[in-house]
Amino acid sequence: MEGAIPCPPPNTRIAVVTGGNKGIGFEVCRQLASSGVTVVLTARDETRGAEAVEKLKGLGLSDVIFHQLEITDTSSISALAGFLKTRFGKLDILVNNAAVDGVEYDQELHTNNGEKFGGLDFHQRVEWMLKHAQEPMDAAEKSVQTNYYGTKHVTEALLPLLRSSSDARIVNVSSNYGLLKHIGSEEVRRELNDIDSLTEERLDEMLNKFLEDFEAGKLEAHGWPTKFSAYKVGKAAMNAYSRILARRHPALRVNCAHPGFVNTDMSMGSGVLTPEEGARNVVKVALLPDGGVTGVYFANGEEASFLQ
Repeated sequence: MEGAIPCPPPNTRIAVVTGGNKGIGFEVCRQLASSGVTVVLTARDETRGAEAVEKLKGLGLSDVIFHQLEITDTSSISALAGFLKTRFGKLDILVNNAAVDGVEYDQELHTNNGEKFGGLDFHQRVEWMLKHAQEPMDAAEKSVQTNYYGTKHVTEALLPLLRSSSDARIVNVSSNYGLLKHIGSEEVRRELNDIDSLTEERLDEMLNKFLEDFEAGKLEAHGWPTKFSAYKVGKAAMNAYSRILARRHPALRVNCAHPGFVNTDMSMGSGVLTPEEGARNVVKVALLPDGGVTGVYFANGEEASFLQ
């Protein structure tokens, strides 16, 4: 299902936002569109995606269009790339926001979140998340496939369109859980931070080893994170891939952005920032001045370290 907006003028920037129907993604779409960017809002579910676009149009933002996208489905990715090529012939901004948390919670914990977190400070809320999260193998595999490989495959498919832009930007929505300090193995930390030598093939090997250790119950023994482990490792790998991409394509601006601990469905409503505040930290990176930094990690809108 696609919206019916006319092709924008040649100098109009075109953006794609993955996972744009709710939470941070929806707010990123709203804020980009409010800045004069034509936004392609993508979501897995066509009904929810179309409803999100209608909501934005109700706010007076007419240059927003919906296109279905499941980032783990190659045919869905190809369909989006084909649409963008035909409709716009280029892409200026790609915000890779779609992600999963790699954990599960008991069903009853999904209700009355506001009551559960009322009066709790930031650290107490994080502790609640860590205490109640369960990490089955299938959720870990889905997390790696979505957060790393899904993001990578979308990016690769849209690279030709990004290279057709005069100043293209890729913003990979990251997390402080993707920082290398969460990985106990000094060898793994060193490899992930050695961007001059790191390859995508080596990243594949490391992720395969992580999943093997996860299934064998050897995470702690081999220096992997033990809480939100797949989410942390997947985001750390995505950060490393972003830096590889920035090195390989110096004409692009490829950066990672941690929005902060945001109150969304993924955080079970425990976050301390609103989606609007979190999205602002992402949009700031997407709209950096021409010729800005690349291969950089931003935390809450400011340059920070990939390590800690």
